Amino acid sequence: MNTNGLKRRAGDASGFMLLELLVVVLIIGILAAIAIPSFLSSTAKAVNVQAKELARSAETTAETIATENDGDYSKVTPAELHRVEATILIAPSKTEAYLSATTNGKTEYSVTAKATNGDEFTITRSAGGGVVRKCVSPITKTGCAGSTAESSW
Repeated sequence: MNTNGLKRRAGDASGFMLLELLVVVLIIGILAAIAIPSFLSSTAKAVNVQAKELARSAETTAETIATENDGDYSKVTPAELHRVEATILIAPSKTEAYLSATTNGKTEYSVTAKATNGDEFTITRSAGGGVVRKCVSPITKTGCAGSTAESSW
């Protein structure tokens, strides 16, 4: 039996050893374990940012409507907000945030935008001119901060 030929063939073999491959797979697994939760957190934040942006656009549009009506907020309705600013979605959607509710009065109003994850972002202007921002998550029963059913944003 020619053992020298066998040793030479084993020495000439190129490629990776099983241990080296296992180490590479382990490193990739650790990196994935770090990256995936970060990515999911960013996705959830993006959904809420879209609804916040919609609520702020509705707030600005409500102020525009009041300016056109001598400071009267009575005409702040979803249909009127959409008429003045076409980017304000008022139809329920599973893929985009939409304006889910408004209340109005002569000197006050509120606008509520609903995110695709169910969170609701409300901006309320009181008769005295104060503005309050509120987040409610009816699905998870936690607010934007995750501590209570309602929180400020």
